[in-house]
Amino acid sequence: MKGFIQSVSAFAIIVLGSTGAAYSQTPVVAAGGVLNAASNDKAGQVAPGSLISIFGTDLASSLTVADSIPLSTSLSSVSVSINNIPAPLLFVSTGQINAQLPWQAVPVLPAGTNGTAQVVVTRNGVASAPVSFPVTAASPGIFSTQFGVGQAIAYGNSDGAYAAPVGAIPGATSHPAKINDPATLVILATGLGPVDTTVKDGDVPSVVTSKTLTTPTVLVGGVPAQVVFSGLVGRDASGKALGFVGVYQINIIIAPGTPTGNTVPLQIQMNGITSTDKVTIAVSN
Repeated sequence: MKGFIQSVSAFAIIVLGSTGAAYSQTPVVAAGGVLNAASNDKAGQVAPGSLISIFGTDLASSLTVADSIPLSTSLSSVSVSINNIPAPLLFVSTGQINAQLPWQAVPVLPAGTNGTAQVVVTRNGVASAPVSFPVTAASPGIFSTQFGVGQAIAYGNSDGAYAAPVGAIPGATSHPAKINDPATLVILATGLGPVDTTVKDGDVPSVVTSKTLTTPTVLVGGVPAQVVFSGLVGRDASGKALGFVGVYQINIIIAPGTPTGNTVPLQIQMNGITSTDKVTIAVSN
């Protein structure tokens, strides 16, 4: 679990929004503006319990970032509702909000089927027009340094280093992940669907780990890896949060025969959906 929250803080909660006027304006959610917060896949769906990015205009007056778990459903007089259920907020800004899609906001969807939900952003009591977006039971996205492309946020193996070329991540130790390393490689993702314990919106599980009900297939260079764990990281016996809201952890052992190199594609298959091959890790023997 070492480095879990630090990894999320450094890479997953990133905003490109700018500040705006402090007076009340009508927020506008862009059509097609609700995306998986890890992949930013404009053609994909999002899943309950996952982190989402909401894009638009006049969504907030300035950047405000949540500083505690459980997450609040209001930041700087901004709130989000999805199918009339308050959504926990990671941050708000003028052009982007990152939130968790509430677990119960969407009726249970059978695997392989899609549905729709509606989002409304309210700023200083002024509500946006509702915007519909597609949802599904699970829609995997891997956190990377460039939102859906480039170096994956994957670390571990024997020394906790990132699975990237040496020196590729400023301020962090990195080197290629090793094939067949039993210490496992940790992948951070969102959108992997329900887990085997009840998790409150905006919070992590009350137990140390909760496993996904469906084990994903993880492909490294097109070769299936051994999945040792897939799920959410929760709290230790003292109640301290070990993981982060809506962020799943997958531990894998890279299989013999996997291609090597500095940009080996890393993908997750789940619910009939395969994440992009543009997210990569470095692999060596």
